[in-house]
Amino acid sequence: MDRTYERNLPVSSLTISRFIDNISSREELDQAEYYLYKFRHSPNCWYLRDWTIHSWIRQCFKYGAQDKALYTLKNKVQYGVFPDNFTFNILLDYFIKSENYEDAMSVVSEIMLQESFDDFSTQLLSLYVLYQYLATKSEFTWEEERNLGASLLLTGLKQTNTVGFSSQLYGYTFLGKVELNKGLRAVYHQMPLMWTPGYLNRALQVMDSVASLPGDVKICKEAIDVLETILQSVPEVKTDPEPSEEVEGKPKQTESEETEQSKLPVYLTQFKNLYSKLHSLDKVESESLLTLTTQLVKEKLPACEVEDIAKHEQKLKEWEQEQALLMEREKEMRKKAKQEQEARKLAKAST
Repeated sequence: MDRTYERNLPVSSLTISRFIDNISSREELDQAEYYLYKFRHSPNCWYLRDWTIHSWIRQCFKYGAQDKALYTLKNKVQYGVFPDNFTFNILLDYFIKSENYEDAMSVVSEIMLQESFDDFSTQLLSLYVLYQYLATKSEFTWEEERNLGASLLLTGLKQTNTVGFSSQLYGYTFLGKVELNKGLRAVYHQMPLMWTPGYLNRALQVMDSVASLPGDVKICKEAIDVLETILQSVPEVKTDPEPSEEVEGKPKQTESEETEQSKLPVYLTQFKNLYSKLHSLDKVESESLLTLTTQLVKEKLPACEVEDIAKHEQKLKEWEQEQALLMEREKEMRKKAKQEQEARKLAKAST
């Protein structure tokens, strides 16, 4: 590959794939990281194959380079590492078994950013990671709260059970807190989220929806308590009747942010009414979300794994077929290039 780059020729997706598939040491793994970066910044960058990404993650685990797997995933734009759901699940499974919920949370954040919560197994593993992470950490930066909120919301929207609706409430609450403290743009900038204000109001709408639902779907008290704490702990906004020139020169709150601040007393009143209504309907779940999610994982994940393995085996066959076609095309191109080279030699010899 070095010779190819030195001659300013494009490296094919098959070449980078073969190199990664044949890694036999940690040193070669380090070299492969460099070549992934080079390939991503080459004319053929769009043709990095799904099976190459899957193989890269597998090789990282094989040679004890989980940090490289996570680094290239988080720097996906530079390396082109956009895994499929099965590969994401492998990453989550490894960090869960290692009880490394910090790195597992980083994987969930990447799944959220890529909007890849399509598979039920990925949703279950992600929810389990989210609630383990919340159980082991109490202080968060606003960026962490935004990532947690978006991940909880997007996974919760895929579920129609107590865990799902509670996750939606939890997610909207975190995002509403960021909206109040940092502004609406901080919520949606480079995130797969709506740019319309009112995330705390949407949290209240979740409570209202659950109150109207038939059946045994409930909202966990854990999520309700978080919303109540945020609604009651927002600092008062101090006003100065005669602002100085220095203050006047500072950026003002946007209209949407001022509106959200002014609505907080209304939100708190609505919250108390909805909480009372949920209590009267016996729709407040006292069990922790981690316990409920663990039960859900134990109940649903085994069947999901069987289905995922069957789908992956089918995908492997498709990858093999695609790879065979590419190899055949590569042979034809080499044959054609050789014929053209011989024709040029004959033409040169005849002159």
